[in-house]
Amino acid sequence: MENVVVKGLDEQGFIAREGSPARVPPAFRPVVDAARARTLGAFGERLHSAYLYGSIPRGTARVGRSDLDLLLALREEPTEADRAAARALDDALDDEFEQIDGAGTLLVSRAQVLSDLERHDMGWFVACLCTPLLGEDLAGHLPRYRPDSLLARETNGDLALCLPRWRRLIAEATAPGAPAGAVRVRARGISRHLVRTGFTLVMPRWQGWTSDLYEMAGAFAAYYPEWGPRMKEAASLAHEPTDDPAVLRSFLHSHVEELGGWLAEEYAHVHGVKAPRPG
Repeated sequence: MENVVVKGLDEQGFIAREGSPARVPPAFRPVVDAARARTLGAFGERLHSAYLYGSIPRGTARVGRSDLDLLLALREEPTEADRAAARALDDALDDEFEQIDGAGTLLVSRAQVLSDLERHDMGWFVACLCTPLLGEDLAGHLPRYRPDSLLARETNGDLALCLPRWRRLIAEATAPGAPAGAVRVRARGISRHLVRTGFTLVMPRWQGWTSDLYEMAGAFAAYYPEWGPRMKEAASLAHEPTDDPAVLRSFLHSHVEELGGWLAEEYAHVHGVKAPRPG
């Protein structure tokens, strides 16, 4: 049996790794098998290890609604050729498998994951939210993590830097001639990020971990009821992303500008600002 008690923590109060190969729903196993084989074929010896994350390894994926999320740790820093190979991998998987609503591959280096700067950000992400798919599991080189203020700051304490980029991404997605599906991709990604930031703001008080967006929004609302309805709306949009540009434009004002602006200030006040990253 898994050594998990309550709120995503183990018996010692550390965040428990949330996914496993055994939890992959049967409908998604052919997708995972193909991702494993094609990742190895595309990256070969450059690949140190590969991981699944998101709803598929958690066992909560919905056929035709959920995306496939991959993280690849390379032996060296990713190159433009690596990024092109990752895009080709994503496109091929998305085209072949109707079970998924898109695929996304995140590229990092082994050194980045294990660096002091990323220990409580990318390192925590790999150790707690990623399920090993190929290669040596980097979690063995990382510490255990508690739902404390340090983790909150280093995972989501950069919201103020995200807001200008979100404005640009929403403008591009809702512009005439934008690629098909761009609105849905931005609605899902930005709203997910917003909900997770709201949750990690209160995580040390809530004293636990969850990746369920509705549970995250509910935890946030318990401490900030005045913003609770908007955070729950963001969770709904993340769960059922829209293709309607008007909805995304409205979300920009009500959630990115108003809720996001307030949240960035409150986050900095409560947990401080995330350590700067190069570039």
